[in-house]
Formats: sequence, structure tokens, C-alpha cells
Amino acid sequence: MAVVERPAVPVRWQALAQLSAQQKLGLIVAVALAAALLVGAWIWTRTPDYRVLFTNLDDRDGGAILAALQQMNVPYKLGEGGAILVPASQVHEARLKLAAQGLPKGGLVGFELMENPKLGASQFQEQVNYQRALEGELARTVQSIAAVQSARVHLAIPRPSVFLREREKPSASVLVHLYPGRSLDAAQVNAIVHLVSSSVPELQPKNVTVIDQRGTLLSSNADPMTAAGLDPSQLKYRTELENLYARRIEAILAPIVGASNLRAQVSADVDFSHVEKTAETYKPNGTPAEAAVRSQHVVESTGEGAPAAAGIPGALSNQPPGNATAPLEAAPAKKDSPATPPPVTAPLVPTRKESTTNYEVDKTVTYTRSPSGVVRRLSAAVVVNYRTVPGADGKMEMKPLSAEELAQITNLVKEAIGFDEKRGDTVNVVNSPFTAPEEEPAPAEVPLWKQPQTLSLATEVGKHLLFAALAAYLLFGVLRPLARHLLSPAARSRTVAVEDSVPELAAPSGQRPPGQVNNLEVARQIARQDPRVVANVVKSWVGGDEG
Repeated sequence: MAVVERPAVPVRWQALAQLSAQQKLGLIVAVALAAALLVGAWIWTRTPDYRVLFTNLDDRDGGAILAALQQMNVPYKLGEGGAILVPASQVHEARLKLAAQGLPKGGLVGFELMENPKLGASQFQEQVNYQRALEGELARTVQSIAAVQSARVHLAIPRPSVFLREREKPSASVLVHLYPGRSLDAAQVNAIVHLVSSSVPELQPKNVTVIDQRGTLLSSNADPMTAAGLDPSQLKYRTELENLYARRIEAILAPIVGASNLRAQVSADVDFSHVEKTAETYKPNGTPAEAAVRSQHVVESTGEGAPAAAGIPGALSNQPPGNATAPLEAAPAKKDSPATPPPVTAPLVPTRKESTTNYEVDKTVTYTRSPSGVVRRLSAAVVVNYRTVPGADGKMEMKPLSAEELAQITNLVKEAIGFDEKRGDTVNVVNSPFTAPEEEPAPAEVPLWKQPQTLSLATEVGKHLLFAALAAYLLFGVLRPLARHLLSPAARSRTVAVEDSVPELAAPSGQRPPGQVNNLEVARQIARQDPRVVANVVKSWVGGDEG
């Protein structure tokens, strides 16, 4: 029998070559499956944690943001409710870059609408664009409030008219959509009302309406406090004033009785009314010597007047005198006759004298305006705990304060609040034992394994441990036993022994070379112990003969 020498082949490759086609296919599938599982586990552990970038976006802003993220090569995912998710490590960077691009716009158009005016636009179109821009800017400003998620502003601005009677005042309506669990207090609503009214000419605060997403009217003009003339600032002032007096009492008594042994409350009656008073007072007239002359007017006339009445009373004397006549020729005077004197007439007297004197009148005009927020009455109530003193048996006991100590405390309280008996102030100091407060149970501490940081760390560590465990199982539980079984020396020796011994089974007994009997016995023994190896060898022979 000719012996064919074969080239030396490594033992591991001989073992692989001796495998059947099904075994080789199974080995390839096992290796591929192990590699796929390892790669999948590695990718799973490297999957980034996605966080919310923006939510509640309209379609226009959502599309613009997705296009910007694609340009920035930022991976993203779409969540429920239109939310856009990006890796947690890139959330803040992406927000800053998108904000630089003016995204998201929020669907509101502001004064950028006026940046590109259209040629040939009418005055009506320009007015409409201005109103839209003003509404958008106001809505953006209202949205900057922490509790407001979104806002819409509607302005009703009438056309200007040259007739005063036909002029109408503008009005505004504001719809605010609040975050879940948030609300607006009265001060914030008033701030929104005054913000809108101050932004539109001739818009009064009473013509601004604010409602929320549930349809609740937030700005009610029929507020009972407003109708009564009350202001929240007045209540705040009164509360601060009462707290100030209470702190004064506690500050002066705490060093004496202890801060924990003292309770003080003060009630203040504050007058917020505005009083304006004007008084005009006249003094009684004094003596002329003490009176001040304001002005004096004297009229006195002296001169010729009408002739005095003369003659015998009667009808003739009351007749007017006749016309004066003069002789045409004067009679010559006689030399011997004496001269006759002219007739004597009565002297003339003044006919008018007038005098007017004006004196100053004393008058006092007083304008008084009383200040608002004046304290009309104070009532203070103070409770002092019993004093703790050591007892006869050495234990601490509670004893009331003496009358002198209570009197001292009362005087200190009166001085601290500015006690005024005329004003009707009252102070009541009571000495009573305090009831020990019940100890509230301490809040249950969250176990370490329930804390979010621990859960996050456990998740990350669990991913890596699971990946390591899967890799170790595939390596030591699947591939290593299979390779050890295929490449073990016993398997190789059994295969070689069978290949060398089995052909002798078919040879005649006379042609058996010496020393082959033991090989035949070994082959029989191997066949009994591991018939699978013998079957594989025979199968390989049959396959080789068919080829």
C-alpha cells in the first residue's frame, strides 16, 4: 500500500477542515450571532439620552427648527405633542444657536412686518399692518411673564374723526394661556392691563379685558374692593404696620423672657380717607382808631350858587322875576341931591360836600389736607409664658410672673408702640403657660436607591455591566467550549486513530501488516466510546467517493 505524504497542516486548521458542512455552517452562524450581539450591545450602551428642546410648536416653527438642526448636524427625534428631542449634551448649545437665528418665532409677527414695505400699499393696508405689528409686540411682551405660556392681543382702534362727538375710545382684549398649575394674582393682572393701556394712545385701563385659556375673566371692573375705593396696597400697608409694631414688642421683651416665651399681635385702625378743607374767616369790626384805612374819597365844592330867597312870603314873592329892562337914557343927576348907594344882596353859601372812607376787613383763608394712612387706634395683645425655675426636688418647674414684672412688661409694651390714651389705644398682657408643640414627624428621607441621581447612575452602570456580561457569556460560554471541543487533543487523536484503523477492517486477514491488530482494537474501542467520530469519518469517506 503506497503511502502519500501530505504537507504539514496546523492542528487547529486540521480540526476545522475535518468538520462537516453543517458544523461549519453552525460555527459561522454562532460567530456571526455573537458578533451581532456584541455590536448591538455596544450601540445600545452608546445611545445618547435625549431631552426636550422645544414643545408646543406650530408647524411653521417646527419645520424651520428641524431644517436648522439638520444644517447643524444635530441628531433629533420627534416626541409626543410636537416635542423635539435632542441629545442632552447639546440641548443648551442648540437653543443658543437657534435663538441667534430668531427661532422659534412663536407664530407672532412684530414690527419686523414693517421692515419691507410694499410698493403701492394703501393707507388702509399700512394701518392694518401697524395694528398687527403692535398686537404681536404686545403679545411677545406679555409672554415674557413667567406664568404665561402664550398670549394673544386684539386691539380695536377706531378711525380718527374730526368731530369730537363722534370720537370713540380704543379697547383691547388679552388672552393668556398659563402653564399648568400656574395662576396670575391681582397685581399681575393689573400690570398686564396697564402695560397694554400705556402702549396704545388714548386707551384707558377700564377698556382692557384679560381672560385665561379657561375663559375666566381676570380683569373685572366690578371688583367690590375697587368700587369701595380700597386698594390692595392699603391692606399691605396695614399688615406691614401691624408687623412692625409686633416686632418692636418682641425685640424689647425677648431679652427679658426669651424669644420662645413670647407671642405678640397688634391690630391697627388706619384711616385711609383723603380730607381737604378750605376755611375763610372774618374778624368782627374794630374801633375806627384801630381800623386800617384802605381808601378815602372826599369831594368838596365851594362857589357861587343861586340867590337866596327874599321878599314877603306869598304868591307874589314866589313868582319868578320878570325880564330885566334898562332905560334908554339915564336921568341926569342933580347937583344938590345926595348919591344913592347900590342895593345890598345876601352872601352865597357852598352847595355840595361829599366824603367816602373804605376800611380793610380782616380775613383768614385756611386750606387743610389731612394725610392718608393715619393711625386712629392701636390694640396690642401680648402673651408671656411662665418662668422656668428649679424646684425643691431639683426639677424644673413653671411659675407665673409677679405683678411687678407684669406691670413692667405692660409699660414696656406701651412705650414700644407709642401708647396714646386719648387716641383710645389698649394693651393687654397675659401671663399663661405655653403648651408644648407637638413634634412633627420628620419628612421621610428618600432612600438612596430611589434618588434620581442614583437611578441615572445605576442605569448607566447597568448598561455597561450587561454589555460586559453578554460579551463574557458569548466568549466563555459559547465560543470557548466550542473551540475547545473542536481543537481538543483527544478528539484529534480519536479522529486520526479511526482514520488509520477503520480501513483495516475491510482488509483480508492475511494481508494485515504486523502491528495493525492493536490499531484495530483501538478503533473498536473508540467506536464504542464515541460512535459519532466514526460516523463522521465514514460520512467524509462516502462524500469523497461520491465526488
